[in-house]
Amino acid sequence: MQQQTSSSSNTQGSQQMNHGGHELFDMHEVLGCTINVLDQFMMFRQFVQDPELLDILDRQYNFTLSQYNLTAECFTTGQKPSQETSTYMIKNVTQPIYGLTPSQPKKPNQSLADVKDAGISGHMLGLIKSHASTLTMCAAEVTNPVVRRVLASQVENYIEMGYEIFMYQNKNAYYQVPQLAAADTQQMLNSFVPATGKPQMPSNAVTTIH
Repeated sequence: MQQQTSSSSNTQGSQQMNHGGHELFDMHEVLGCTINVLDQFMMFRQFVQDPELLDILDRQYNFTLSQYNLTAECFTTGQKPSQETSTYMIKNVTQPIYGLTPSQPKKPNQSLADVKDAGISGHMLGLIKSHASTLTMCAAEVTNPVVRRVLASQVENYIEMGYEIFMYQNKNAYYQVPQLAAADTQQMLNSFVPATGKPQMPSNAVTTIH
């Protein structure tokens, strides 16, 4: 019995040690940043007035919490998490509204009474976009194949979450999208063309030293 327990303990220990040193620091940053997103979303909730924004906040909070749990699990064990990574689905995808409409200039809030949905959604978008960047950067540094895939699979989801917040802001004119003049846009679109023909790659001339 003692030998079996020792063997089990050694196996568990070897699983937990299948991480590189740099990876450990990156994963602490990822999980710490995820907690930061969750905590700030919780604080934002008391200020939200629009039911649509509240729905977005709650769905994104719950999704982020589920991703935190499985990421923490696979990081600790070094093995595949007990739950599969999931896909975040936007409820209603709408076309962006282009162009600028007159609006009041922005300025810092003078008190908590000035906190509005425009500002809250802006903070949410900043957090989600920043977290997507952190996941991307850290995933490229992770050596454990399971943890690497878990992080990589989340990047697209956070991009979708960011786009959902953008659509909400855009619809309410909180995030306006200016466009270039038609001629400038066309010139930019035509600035690149596909490569044609087979590239003439140089020969690989390896010098042998005798």
